[in-house]
Amino acid sequence: MRLLVVEDEHNVAAALQSGLTAEGFNVDVASDGDTGFWLASEHDYALIILDVMLPSRNGYQVCRDLRAADNHTPIIMLTAKDGEYDQAEGLDTGADDYLVKPFSFVVLLAHVRALLRRSSAGPQIAQFVVAGDIELDRTTRRCRRGTNSVDLTKREFDLLEVLVAHPGQVFSKDHLLSQVWGPSFDGGTNVVEVYIGYLRRKIDGGPAPARIETVHGHGYRLAP
Repeated sequence: MRLLVVEDEHNVAAALQSGLTAEGFNVDVASDGDTGFWLASEHDYALIILDVMLPSRNGYQVCRDLRAADNHTPIIMLTAKDGEYDQAEGLDTGADDYLVKPFSFVVLLAHVRALLRRSSAGPQIAQFVVAGDIELDRTTRRCRRGTNSVDLTKREFDLLEVLVAHPGQVFSKDHLLSQVWGPSFDGGTNVVEVYIGYLRRKIDGGPAPARIETVHGHGYRLAP
């Protein structure tokens, strides 16, 4: 299970990474808000441990921006502030849990496990999405085309999932941008073209017939 720790204090980040790794988790670390936001957007994590006081973008902003982008990964927020308004702000921006520094690793681990249990007990959706020779596993975030495994980033997986769930349906760039990047994304639709290119190289790069089609003037679809 993969976790993300966003913490700018090197000693704290190293201790969390070491302790969580010893408990069997795979742990990525970011030392500033922008990097943390990017990693959380591009990769699939079971949970995020997010410090409030961060360079470039503070934890409140990272949390708010992730939720605005329709990213609902569980978040535990860490802060040296123990005022009730600080806790309320953290929860109001979309955090699921809140710990005040200093805290013991045992307590943090208990919060991590409790939050993971709660998130796994949520509404269930179909595990597999299949369209012809393409199969997506929503649980493991793995993709197969025929007998071949295809390694996808979180964003690539989300984009392909929209197409595979509706084979033959044409999606405009604006629609894909809203579905995959979120309605608050302020970049242009060129990013959709870029990621479609990434997917084509990974999905349609072999001898099998191409599945991702451009419908000129309208958008993209998965060939049924």
